[in-house]
Amino acid sequence: MNSLFADIGHQSMNKYGEQLCGDHIDVLEQGDNSTVIVLADGLGSGVKASILSTLTSKIISTMMAAGLSMEECVNTIADTLPICSVRGVAYSTFTLIHLLNNQTAEIYQYDNPLIIVLRDGKHYCPPKHIHQIGDKQIYHSRIDLQENDLFIAMSDGVTHAGIGLDRKFGWEREDIIQYLESIYDPNFSAKTWATILLEEVNNLYRFKPGDDTTVCAIRLRKREVLNVMFGPPAVHEETENMISQFLASEGKHVVCGGTTSNLVADYLGKELKPNLDYYDDDIPPTATLEGMELVTEGVITVNRVLAYAKDYLKDNESYVRWGYKKDGASQLCRMMLEDATDINFFIGRAMNPAHQNPNLPISFSIKMQLIIELAKILKKIGKRVNVTYY
Repeated sequence: MNSLFADIGHQSMNKYGEQLCGDHIDVLEQGDNSTVIVLADGLGSGVKASILSTLTSKIISTMMAAGLSMEECVNTIADTLPICSVRGVAYSTFTLIHLLNNQTAEIYQYDNPLIIVLRDGKHYCPPKHIHQIGDKQIYHSRIDLQENDLFIAMSDGVTHAGIGLDRKFGWEREDIIQYLESIYDPNFSAKTWATILLEEVNNLYRFKPGDDTTVCAIRLRKREVLNVMFGPPAVHEETENMISQFLASEGKHVVCGGTTSNLVADYLGKELKPNLDYYDDDIPPTATLEGMELVTEGVITVNRVLAYAKDYLKDNESYVRWGYKKDGASQLCRMMLEDATDINFFIGRAMNPAHQNPNLPISFSIKMQLIIELAKILKKIGKRVNVTYY
């Protein structure tokens, strides 16, 4: 398995007054380490732009994933999409990044702002070649990937930010690069990069974006495994087997649930020390156990993590809460969403009578459903998730 992992995060913002975004991103996985990412910007805004960008990104990502050439992709787009009666062209602009085995990146760009690459926090300008396809110039680059490489792809809503307001010519490329270098932190997730950059764009637009705006960040990092044990096994005799497999797995280890943490403490012969500090009135405090990176309460904490993960997929507004707080849910959220690339769940099926109380909210009633939903969200975010039940 390649030791590098591509952390991909993106976020969009509609033009002020529009219900639909005219930009579209597709991320298509090809096996374990190869991915096709397409950012398309439809002409104009609103419904027409949304349709054009969606079709463009779908066509390019599907054809590139099937091994067809860029020339075939562009010709297919031109033959498929309708001609714009006003501008006389048939498709949106696009940026395509093809990660091959997380070792090299093939980049094709047509009329979108050129990708910005940071290598170890400093701007890196890869060589570009021009491909003439019909009357279109496609910029092509091939880059050998390194750990901590950061790619920022964007629609022109980013570079148009501030026009007619504080910036005569918008947010120019050199200024964007300087901004990214000034805030660089190798620990920022790709989603965090996209969120920060989009927030700055919104500020420049004075919170009334003059164009659809999309940012896609790709961060190359080493793999980091997180193991989470939640709940005792359905059959008590399986306890030792479950814990031994959990502890034998490489990476960091987290235990969720009071009964579960006591079982692990007994197995290790270590003292479980409860923490008395309440950093969030709604989240039970954590505990400390030698050999574990984190010990939390069970259902309430995991339910909060699920809520944060759902928001992370959307606009990531709750980051301002879990990004720095010390409660168990925030700590676990950072470990799952920012730190981990691979997450292994070790889930016990034992019933907890307390969770069957009909007076409790329904989200607390079924532990299994929490894990199923959380695993699904984490996969959508781009994590590799494995769930084992006991």
